[in-house]
Amino acid sequence: MSAALNPVTIKLNRQESLTINWDDGKVHTYPLKFLRDESPDAGNKGETILWRKYEPIDDGPDKPGKYEIEKIEMVGNYAIQIGWKDGNNYGIYSFDLLRTWGEYFEVKNNLHQDFDHHH
Repeated sequence: MSAALNPVTIKLNRQESLTINWDDGKVHTYPLKFLRDESPDAGNKGETILWRKYEPIDDGPDKPGKYEIEKIEMVGNYAIQIGWKDGNNYGIYSFDLLRTWGEYFEVKNNLHQDFDHHH
């Protein structure tokens, strides 16, 4: 089993993205819109209880500040909780999830670079 990976620094980039420097030297940047739209809370993604899927409730039009971060707090030593300026702060982003998303963005960005260089 591999050792847990932890952020060394977490930096907000002008309310556009979040950059995490990991303790193994990797650096990942996450668009804030992606983090909010993919928030792992039940109100956003719905939830499954006893194999029954419950869809999230539509809370109407977006409120101002939906994609702007108010604060970031550590949750134990395994996750961060993001408080958004529109008042939502339900999503807890585990380091494992953030690392998986970071690897996804790394592959996606490298693919785009490869295609751009070959055409």
